Amino acid sequence: MFDKTIIFSLENSLSDEIKQALSKVYEALKEKGYDPINQIVGYILSEDPTYITTHKNARSLIRKIDRDELLRLAVKSFLEPAQTSKK
Repeated sequence: MFDKTIIFSLENSLSDEIKQALSKVYEALKEKGYDPINQIVGYILSEDPTYITTHKNARSLIRKIDRDELLRLAVKSFLEPAQTSKK
């Protein structure tokens, strides 16, 4: 019964948390009239929190996200569907 190793991964949970936080940041930026994609990219590149509005606590939310993990997930989501469709 317990002769197999169980693999434990927080990746899906972490990915879901990041998606939820990023969606909230996106909506807050949109509500304030900003281009959410440009603002989020500006933040990621510079790590300057002033790219993100304080509306709906968006600035605080995005600062809780590890930028390296965010970039890893972005690259993964961009490339993995392409790899899957080539098979």
